[in-house]
Amino acid sequence: MRIVVTLPWGERLGGAEAMLQAVLDGVPASGHEVEPVFFEDGPWAAELRAAGFRVEVIPAGHLREGHRWAATVLRLAALLRRRKPNLVLNWAAKTQLYGAPAAMLAGIPGRVVWWQQGIPDGFWLDRYATLLPARAIGCYSHTAATAQRRLRPARKTFVVAAGAPAPASNGHAPTPALSLPAGVPVVGIVGRLQPWKGQDRMLQAQALLRERGHEIQLLVVGGDAYERSAEYAASLPAIAGRLGLADAVTFTGQVPDAGPYIERMDILVNASDPEPFGIVLLEGMARAVPVVAVDAGGPSEFIADRRTGVLARSGEPAALADALEVLLSAPELRRQVGQAGCERYAAEFTDVALRGRFFDNLQALAG
Repeated sequence: MRIVVTLPWGERLGGAEAMLQAVLDGVPASGHEVEPVFFEDGPWAAELRAAGFRVEVIPAGHLREGHRWAATVLRLAALLRRRKPNLVLNWAAKTQLYGAPAAMLAGIPGRVVWWQQGIPDGFWLDRYATLLPARAIGCYSHTAATAQRRLRPARKTFVVAAGAPAPASNGHAPTPALSLPAGVPVVGIVGRLQPWKGQDRMLQAQALLRERGHEIQLLVVGGDAYERSAEYAASLPAIAGRLGLADAVTFTGQVPDAGPYIERMDILVNASDPEPFGIVLLEGMARAVPVVAVDAGGPSEFIADRRTGVLARSGEPAALADALEVLLSAPELRRQVGQAGCERYAAEFTDVALRGRFFDNLQALAG
């Protein structure tokens, strides 16, 4: 197959980009051609060029700039006429608003697929994207697919569970310079500092755990990538101080690779609620680090409670504290859950397994 994939930004910001990169890493061995088209330039575009991909950049500006939207659609339509792809994969609702009209102008409206990055709740971007023609809409989880099918018109959906590369085994990954107290469990949370990721709620959960007699060192991995939530990011150290936790929290800031930090954790928490999938949980499971996530969205579909992870009843601080207490109170259970999670990852959620699922679905859609 020849696939043109449209991307809204030129940086790898989080899980959505990590999943696509895992797919792209396997393209040379797949026999398929994948041609990324970015709507803004950036380091990710440069990385893919260096890796040998045929990369195009069509600066799109903002959707509210009608003249720039029209110019972008026309340029993309011309590219599609030249490339004649079997599929146009729009990697977000935003790029569907460009990619679907461009495919219509290029005479290939039946070859459009787009990827739903979240769990849609009626936001205008999802509704407008759904109005445009698409052969199918891809989702990370059945929860997201069910929510997507509630939008009108109802479109066919398909689900491809994410995957993650195995941890590097060559011993060359740099060890982060962290000063962590000995004898205190390290509980980590990884992700951009944004309200829906729940770092503030995790801090409140830590305060509750301290009241219950459980001391932990919280390792907050991530920063305000590209200043998308600057006020929230700046508020977190102040929250830690107000809760009396300043000496029990380590903020790493933005890091190029979370893997070495995850390896320093005794427990990894995903406090997002709802979470479309939670690829960072796979990164923890791959390293036999026991994980805690909210019993909603994607995590509830691949984590078996108290077997391959622990599920919190909600993303509220008390619920997170209760779920963490299960593991903090039972070191042997913590070990067992970490090992079982690692086995589940190896059986179903490697990057190789992801690529198989991903290309099989696209091949079926391309006919």
